[in-house]
Amino acid sequence: MNQPGNAFVRNTRGDVVRIVSLNAWGGKLHRPLMDYLSTVEADVLCLQEVTRSVTVKSDWLEYRDGSHILPQRANLFEEIRAALPMHDAFFAPTARGELFDGDQIVPSEFGLATFVRRSFAVIGHAMDFVHGDFSEDGYGSHPRARNAHAIRLFDYEAGSTVTVTQLHGLRDMNGKGDTPARHGQADALVKLIERILHKGERLVVCGDFNVLPGSVMFEALGRLGLTDLVTSRGFTDTRTSYYAKEGRFADYMLVTPDVGVVRFDVVAEPEVSDHRPLLLEID
Repeated sequence: MNQPGNAFVRNTRGDVVRIVSLNAWGGKLHRPLMDYLSTVEADVLCLQEVTRSVTVKSDWLEYRDGSHILPQRANLFEEIRAALPMHDAFFAPTARGELFDGDQIVPSEFGLATFVRRSFAVIGHAMDFVHGDFSEDGYGSHPRARNAHAIRLFDYEAGSTVTVTQLHGLRDMNGKGDTPARHGQADALVKLIERILHKGERLVVCGDFNVLPGSVMFEALGRLGLTDLVTSRGFTDTRTSYYAKEGRFADYMLVTPDVGVVRFDVVAEPEVSDHRPLLLEID
């Protein structure tokens, strides 16, 4: 295990890089989620649906959208950052909307969080919206704005670079089929990646895409040489028992051919969200 005070201890595996992607569901399953994130030993942790509410002291708030009420951790980003002291932390909000502390309205940010073990150098960033734009006074109407975050990392031990990009794809109330907005999202994501990716370097793209296999998203990412590991390795379900709807695909992990995949798994246990974690180890 990493020793406190030594930010440059790698990990207990040493020769592989572990990348984990997960929709954190706003921390609804807080204790199992925190236990998992504290012990999974991710070198790069890509999280979607992360909350940050800087003006409140309560641990729990509520998201209310008509009849849909969802418990949310007030400061999930800060809690995870405290649990991972050997990682650099990055937060990329899509909007600041309203959560509720009883009858009190609380402004709360919602977006992506990326955590990188400090034994890796973050040598490049690209973060931008792939659908819509930042909203400071509400989450907006559906399909709501979405962003993506790309980081270029230097691995001192391997002497090589890898770019890791995560996305939380837009949600359409009519389903996960392709739409003009999803076409635009796919093109915007490719352009974002191309801003940071260097020719000949490795690339990993992951996240909750909110699309079905065969979506235009995969055609667009295929132009970068990316192949999805979820569908190509026979996985048929990226959701947990907390998700009762049809359509069990949501989360994906794609790699370029030069990424040496040591291990890939769609983690069924423990259940820490209504999404399953995606775990990738590369050499």
